[in-house]
Amino acid sequence: MTKQEKTLLLVDGNSVAFRAFFALQNVSSFTNHAGLHTNAVYVFKKILDNILKKYSPANVLVAFDAGKTTFRTKKFTDYKGGRSKTPGELSEQFPYIKQLLVAYGIQNYELTDYEADDIIGTLSRQGEKAGYQVVVVTGDRDLTQLATEQTTVAITQKGFSEIEEYTPAHVQEKYGLVPKQIIDMKGLAGDNSDNYPGVTKVGEKTAIKLLKQYDSVEGVYEHIDEMKKSKMKEHLIEDRETAFLCKDLATIKTDAPLTIGLDDTKRQEADTEKLRTFYEELDLNSFLQELTGEDPTAQQDFTALDVTALTSENLADVPVPANQTVTFYLEMDGKNYHKAPFVGFVFEINGEYFASRDVELLQSKPLVEFLTQPEIKVDVFDSKRTIAGLNRLGITLTGIDFDLLLVSYLLNNTENSDDLGELAVVHGYRQVKSDEQFYGKGAKRAIPTDDDQLFAHLTHKVAAIAALKTELFQELADNEQEDLYWKMELPLAQVLAKMEIAGITVDTDRLEQMKSEFKERLAQIEQEIFNEAGEEFNINSPKQLGHILFEKLELPVIKKTKTGYSTAVSVLEKLRGMSPIIDNILAYRQLAKLQSTYIEGLLKVVFDTDQKVHTRYTQTLTATGRLSSVDPNLQNIPVRLEEGRKIRQAFVPSHPGWQIFSADYSQIELRVLAHISGDEHMQAAFREDRDIHANTAMQIFGLDSEDEVTPNIRRQAKAVNFGIVYGISDYGLSQNIGITRKQAKQFIETYFEKFPGVKKYMDEIVQHAREQGFVETIFHRRRYLPDINHKNFNLRSFAERTAMNSPIQGSAADIIKVAMINMDRQLTEKQMQSRMLLQVHDELIFEVPNEEMADFQKLVNQVMDSAVELAVPLKVECAHGKTWFNAK
Repeated sequence: MTKQEKTLLLVDGNSVAFRAFFALQNVSSFTNHAGLHTNAVYVFKKILDNILKKYSPANVLVAFDAGKTTFRTKKFTDYKGGRSKTPGELSEQFPYIKQLLVAYGIQNYELTDYEADDIIGTLSRQGEKAGYQVVVVTGDRDLTQLATEQTTVAITQKGFSEIEEYTPAHVQEKYGLVPKQIIDMKGLAGDNSDNYPGVTKVGEKTAIKLLKQYDSVEGVYEHIDEMKKSKMKEHLIEDRETAFLCKDLATIKTDAPLTIGLDDTKRQEADTEKLRTFYEELDLNSFLQELTGEDPTAQQDFTALDVTALTSENLADVPVPANQTVTFYLEMDGKNYHKAPFVGFVFEINGEYFASRDVELLQSKPLVEFLTQPEIKVDVFDSKRTIAGLNRLGITLTGIDFDLLLVSYLLNNTENSDDLGELAVVHGYRQVKSDEQFYGKGAKRAIPTDDDQLFAHLTHKVAAIAALKTELFQELADNEQEDLYWKMELPLAQVLAKMEIAGITVDTDRLEQMKSEFKERLAQIEQEIFNEAGEEFNINSPKQLGHILFEKLELPVIKKTKTGYSTAVSVLEKLRGMSPIIDNILAYRQLAKLQSTYIEGLLKVVFDTDQKVHTRYTQTLTATGRLSSVDPNLQNIPVRLEEGRKIRQAFVPSHPGWQIFSADYSQIELRVLAHISGDEHMQAAFREDRDIHANTAMQIFGLDSEDEVTPNIRRQAKAVNFGIVYGISDYGLSQNIGITRKQAKQFIETYFEKFPGVKKYMDEIVQHAREQGFVETIFHRRRYLPDINHKNFNLRSFAERTAMNSPIQGSAADIIKVAMINMDRQLTEKQMQSRMLLQVHDELIFEVPNEEMADFQKLVNQVMDSAVELAVPLKVECAHGKTWFNAK
């Protein structure tokens, strides 16, 4: 017989499933449309494929534990008692792993009162007798005791792509023992994983030493009297019964009363249809493609709904809705809706669908009428995108009622896809495909030439919006988040659309001038670096730079990577002062990044039509509720470097006689912390308008007056203030301000002593998160924390820090949103020309005519100060000038 015909593969299902789960435990995106976690299934399948390919077995069985109670727990009650409860995210996947095996044609089996190990031990010996080469796959080294000349135990390594094969020779090489002595080693040393103790103070090394001398547990005790007097001998004598019990617990049964035999392990043909259904249910598209040879993300056919193709001839047939709802979707080919080509549109009225590629039809009656009449409700996917798109056609969209994207984000802000198809599937509507699935990936993206295909795609989009409206609005109500939608996010989307459409004017001549200046300065720094290095080289090449720094100049090596010396910024910072070349390299990198990212980057995105940049604000990206700016990112222009700040000189008003106006909330996150924590000392500092960082410095360092607070002490106190907001550790604080970890720990402890309300808030909010699974801002914006009770320390700690910070950062983000909405309303009502242009975290940027400046300044202070009523006053710092730089 060939090897394939005589190989029996036995898989420890529980062990491999655990390895699979923890190999991808941080990947939250591994869920299907129904919210089922699929990471363990995904990796289990990968491991299974690897071992099937490697060993080509004709016989396969995957063994599972039948439950927690076995013959071992009857002998030792605490057997495996120290193990944490299996994560629910893994438990829910076991039935699906077994479904996968069935579809693969692979037997799985469990036996009451026995473990998977015993099933494997028994079948391995049966296989050997029948002449099989046996391979056992597991993540548990206990099974190495089964290794023989016919049985190899393959241990899965960290991750899931590698295995370590244990044969008798490998066991000998690794431990200096034969496989059966693994049982004796466990008897003497115990096993923390399975929670049996072994002999007191006897570890693995000592156990191996004893076994090399005395062969077995029995041999050790036969010669116990010959041993010299020692603590170890005392422990061996005292724990004799324990040693034999532990050896018994460690012994894998090879004669378990199985109800199956080798014939039942014969591998069957995989059921392709079952696999297809399985992969579709779990949204495992890569496996689906692997199975069928088809790309599930490629252009696919859609079942068309009954749709009328609109033309200029049949526009009169469209029923004009009176006081009812229209569901509308405008398709554009690209993310940047300020310039992306139009693809087509579709709308639904009373169950009838109308679609066209010709977007200019929207400018004709009756279509323009129901899009612009406030009394007609319009349901959309993304109101900001839709408003901006229609604005390009000269249409001002009004009457928006349901925005699927915003509602979905409020319900679960960790699911922040901006693809209608993907979100529809998440919420249970499965007919519509995502844009990527419909058009194809990346460069393959192509608009269908066939009208039927396009219209089917579009009609399913509006159908999804209409189908999900009632259900999602009800969920909003259940979560007490209706006000957050109606009073904040929906009106904010309309404000943001106006800001994006307005854009901000850029002085391209100034940018070109800065580009030349930066180029000249870079050339000077480059030459200085070459002089210090004694040769010319590619400064941007880590390999060449590493050679210069660590070989030629012989600077100390801080860190190595797989490809050579690390020249990361963190490494270079540690080398400061050791050679003048370091400061020049850091300066070169900073300047080069400013040049490429901000100066050249900005020049590329200035619109030719109006000499403005029209950034887009992503309203549904962050879990805290903060807005993010893209294409270009105007929130991230560096301000710590003088050269970076100067880039703001290029941002100017759009009219002569106007100025750029900046209004910035002062220390808003700390004011929110003072409010929600109720800490009396912190609230008093803000009410008395004290310097909060100097105030904290006085508390931490025991100073009597602000005069004693030096700039360095204030800097340290500031780091503590903001560190506390973000749940910083003593290690993190020590790294931030260059002190020892012990000092940092003392700073934090003193802070909590002086501000007990903050400590109480931190403790209570974490406890609330553990009980509820989420935390909220003062406006009821939720942040769900699935890892808050996780057994993994790092994941749980991160969730705890997030619980502390999210209500603070999220509330601060909400306050500025309220201010933006109120400012826009006031500017409209007062018919002022002043316009809001940008939001940069806690700062709002406007352009204001000189003749409105005095009134505007009063208005902005009044509106922003009163955006929300806190236990401490809000404070707004204002400035204005000819450019954004001058306004700061």
